[in-house]
Amino acid sequence: MKSQWSDADAQSFVARYGEKGVGADLALRVYTTRLLGSDPALVLHGGGNTSVKTRAKDMLGEPVDVLCVKGSGWDMGNIEPAGLPAVKLEPLRRLRALEKLSDEDMVNYQRINLLDSSAPNPSVETLLHAFLPQKFVDHTHSTAVLAITDQPEGDAIARETFGERVAYVPYTIPGFALARSVSGIFDQNPKVQGAILLRHGIFTFADDARSAYELMIEMVTQAEARLAKGRKTLVRANLSSELAKLPEIAPVLRGAVALEKNPREGKFKRQILCFRSNPEILNYAGGAELARYSQQGVATPDHTIRTKNWPLLVPPPPANNLAEWSQNVRAAVDEFVAHYHAYFARNNERVKGIKKELDPFPRVILVPGVGLFGLGASAKDAAIAADIAENTVEVVTAAESMSRYQPIPEEDQFDVEYWSLEQAKLGKAAEKPLARQVAVITGGGSGIGLATAKAMAKQGAEVAVLDVDGEAAARAVKAIGGAALGLVCDVTKAADVQRAFDAVVEKFGGVDIVVSNAGAAWQGRIGEVDDATLRRSFELNFFAHQTVAQTAARIMKAQGTGGCLLFNTSKQAVNPGKDFGPYGLPKAATLFLVKQYALDYGADGIRSNAVNADRVRTGLLSDEMVAARAKARGVSEADYMGGNLLRREVTAEDVADAFVFLALANKTTAATLTVDGGNIEASLR
Repeated sequence: MKSQWSDADAQSFVARYGEKGVGADLALRVYTTRLLGSDPALVLHGGGNTSVKTRAKDMLGEPVDVLCVKGSGWDMGNIEPAGLPAVKLEPLRRLRALEKLSDEDMVNYQRINLLDSSAPNPSVETLLHAFLPQKFVDHTHSTAVLAITDQPEGDAIARETFGERVAYVPYTIPGFALARSVSGIFDQNPKVQGAILLRHGIFTFADDARSAYELMIEMVTQAEARLAKGRKTLVRANLSSELAKLPEIAPVLRGAVALEKNPREGKFKRQILCFRSNPEILNYAGGAELARYSQQGVATPDHTIRTKNWPLLVPPPPANNLAEWSQNVRAAVDEFVAHYHAYFARNNERVKGIKKELDPFPRVILVPGVGLFGLGASAKDAAIAADIAENTVEVVTAAESMSRYQPIPEEDQFDVEYWSLEQAKLGKAAEKPLARQVAVITGGGSGIGLATAKAMAKQGAEVAVLDVDGEAAARAVKAIGGAALGLVCDVTKAADVQRAFDAVVEKFGGVDIVVSNAGAAWQGRIGEVDDATLRRSFELNFFAHQTVAQTAARIMKAQGTGGCLLFNTSKQAVNPGKDFGPYGLPKAATLFLVKQYALDYGADGIRSNAVNADRVRTGLLSDEMVAARAKARGVSEADYMGGNLLRREVTAEDVADAFVFLALANKTTAATLTVDGGNIEASLR
């Protein structure tokens, strides 16, 4: 591991934040915290913490000694000064005289000593930082250090590696007890430059930012060097070379691990999947002893809230028998859930039955021969779980290369998983209506499609935009933000559609909502239009809808958690316009297609609905076409666009709202929702 310290960068932080009234101590603390947090071999997703002891002014303008320590909810990789809230130092240090202190009292005491009451909660390890005398204190969950300590002889190997330079601390759950333990050990040997928290992580400390940071890099490098000595490889299991492809297996897995399935009410609480595979993951997941080493527990206690304490193991997916494999997957999930219930019951009894069981479903899946999946409520959460799972692969593989992987015991894992201070990190915000759902929008690069993609994302869906114009799809993704996916796709080509949906499944694990929106409007007097024009219109305005719906329905059936097919059919389907037959005829066929899918797939929980919109300014209804249609009707352009009962022009956003409404209407299928400001001739029934 190499030091990334730069004098120029350090001074730029001091200068930049100095202009905002931030002192040099805190500016340098931000700088080295980011250096640590940007390296996944040291810190992952909110793990680790840092602090600096400095001086600040209170409300009276009087200087006071403070501890600026990482706050809850902040990530070390992109932290700002606000992410290191200032706590009065002396009151914290006086707590060391206590024999014990509850977590609740500790958190409360830390909060009442904040200089800013609106600041985030200081780290649960704040007192450990406060009790140490050094100015700068750094804490990481180094992969190399964990690999050394997560072994039966981890203590001895650590002592052999680091000698007397560090203190060695037996595993203790973070909080007051750990802080007192570390400070007591430090008192016995005040010359140490760090502390190894066995099966937890590493601390380094110094009186300047660079020294504390570079001590961390130096000690982690020592751990890496020790791991490199005499490594042995994992013994591989014999796996078939003929395995099913990712797009075939991901929907099966996603359906099997849904947290809630209520087909009668049409309610499913799905998880988003994030797939990872590389030679190291394949070596790990293909190990002959996978069932042993993968089920021991998390590499460091922080990980349990993101990944549970062990992953779900499923058998390799044979290329020629997915039906049987699907049954085996569901059986594996049932076994996982039963195992989790038993784990909770025996440990909850140990703590006098005071805990309420969390959901018993996995957050990581290992598939021999394929790779691993991180699971979560969103694409972001799934990626976090996958990152941690990859880190666990590295730790376990390294530990097994020396001896045998052995993290903290089950009782300690349970105590951390059900620790209120750890659960608080996840937050309690209510989920949005379309959270945990994957929405695919064709023709999503502009007009109604883009408005719908934005509206779906705003309501919490993970969104994939398909468009024949790649630049438009890329612009849409940028406008939507988050984990949105943009794909070039000509929906009139079945191979394009299949590739696009495969990519969506590889990205998110499946598909729940499809808005089949792509279309174009050909005009012409029906008795005079040439066959080629009519056939082109049918290819895009009918057959493409069928190809998209057919592809989506296969994925939805594999998931077994229902789904929603939505079609943009246009008022032309029921109220033909003069010289608009080439467009209206395939749209009328598509309206029937909507009903056919509702009829044939209702028993699978797949709903099929349509939106009939009229006169919406988009790439489809361009200014030139508005002029042509107004002329055909013998009215002005303004009267044409507002030619409805309400005299209101309909926008793309209005149509998008209708699609969102239908996506949420769990007991509505075979319906057509009109969005046209009122057109009696186009109204149904």
